[in-house]
Amino acid sequence: MGVTSLEARIEKLTALLDVGKAMASERNLDRLLQLILDEVTRVMEADRSSLFLVDRTRNELHSKIAQGLAVREIRVQIGKGIAGYVAQSGETVNIRDAYADPHFNKATDLQTGYRTHTILCVPMRNKLNEVIGVLQVLNKRDGVFTAEDEELLLALSSQAAVAIENAILYEDIQKLFEGFIKASVYAIESRDPTTSGHSDRVAILTVGLAERVDRTEIGPFGSVRFSAEDMRELRYASLLHDFGKVGVREPVLVKARKLYEPDLDLVIARFKFIKKALENETLHKKLGLALSLGSAAEPEMVALDQELQRQLAEVDGYLQLVQEANRPTVLPSGGFERILEVAANTFEDLDGTRRPYLTTQEAENLTIGKGSLNPQERLEIESHVTHTFRFLRQIPWTKDLRRIPTIAYAHHEKLNGGGYPNALRGEAIPFQAKIMTVCDIYDALSAADRPYKKAVAPEAALDILQMEVRDGLLDPELVRIFIDGQVWHLTHSLRTAA
Repeated sequence: MGVTSLEARIEKLTALLDVGKAMASERNLDRLLQLILDEVTRVMEADRSSLFLVDRTRNELHSKIAQGLAVREIRVQIGKGIAGYVAQSGETVNIRDAYADPHFNKATDLQTGYRTHTILCVPMRNKLNEVIGVLQVLNKRDGVFTAEDEELLLALSSQAAVAIENAILYEDIQKLFEGFIKASVYAIESRDPTTSGHSDRVAILTVGLAERVDRTEIGPFGSVRFSAEDMRELRYASLLHDFGKVGVREPVLVKARKLYEPDLDLVIARFKFIKKALENETLHKKLGLALSLGSAAEPEMVALDQELQRQLAEVDGYLQLVQEANRPTVLPSGGFERILEVAANTFEDLDGTRRPYLTTQEAENLTIGKGSLNPQERLEIESHVTHTFRFLRQIPWTKDLRRIPTIAYAHHEKLNGGGYPNALRGEAIPFQAKIMTVCDIYDALSAADRPYKKAVAPEAALDILQMEVRDGLLDPELVRIFIDGQVWHLTHSLRTAA
């Protein structure tokens, strides 16, 4: 073997090692197939190449990618043509004159105007020695394919087979994990069907905002960049950010008003009793007047009736006030002093005990300034973040997804330390969580009507985000990009359909 020949062989072996490394590092199947074709064509010094995978269910070979062809997918019956024959027999085929070979199908050349001269086609075998595909090169640029080329292409096909099976396995694992994510989101939303779609919308908005940040060239985030893996991590964290709600009691989770329905029914029944008691008390007074004064009691009886009507109207007004106060508000509100006045009134129960119109607990609930939850219930709802973190921490995340529990854990933290569960401030909050927080708040405000709140118009929701910026709760640059970049439009159709 001459020096030149030895150098050429060393060069090809080195190329073989380089190709093997490149294949091993690529996990996306489509990109891997293209990489294999590009490298095989280069190393084999061929004009073009094609790669077919075996489809056992249809007894076919199929190719998503074939160099030089406009058609993206080709299907060939196993046993038909050169590739089909190699897939069936498992033999290497080296043809010096394609048109002289009975297995060669000239139809493709006729369709494309390409002229095939030489063909080298080898099977791709997995670790179990099963043929999983066929690798084919056409028209060697200098002469014909040699026995050494056969050996080299077989080596390349072995590397390709391993890389393809790994990529398919990785794809299957990804599909399995996506299924797990979807099942988890379904479990979250089955607890509270009125929030259906929230997790998906927050994920869309969060990734959309991250993409806008990634494209920002100036300002505080001009140097921030997200890789594809970072985006996937952020998407999963957004989809799973509320998973911990499975650990919150359902009555608290779906509480629509400040008083639970049975508690409001009890208040209504009590006020009906109060009205009956007033009517009964007035009847007793009128009977006493009739017995003592006879017909002379008429003016006083009229006065008693008028007083009764005033008292009944007052009780009805109290009940109306209770029912109005029972509705939660999105923004903090006050003016609940009259509820305390109502609660201060007393009536005589059947056992003669004086009782308040409203219990201490009822009055406290009705004077909740924002939302429908009292302090104890709010703590229970807030615990969903900790439940989420504990659940996500049990999953053996890969290295590129390891921050998911931490990101999800911080999506209710606020810049001024007023968030929960850890009262983190400023830079202590993960940047990805700050992004998700903006999107989570916007969707919670603007989502379709729920039993415990009315939908806020998108423009009003954006105003509220800016209010939270002024209050030092949200990152001002993220909110600016969210608004100016029209990120909020990404889920408009989804919110309309919700």
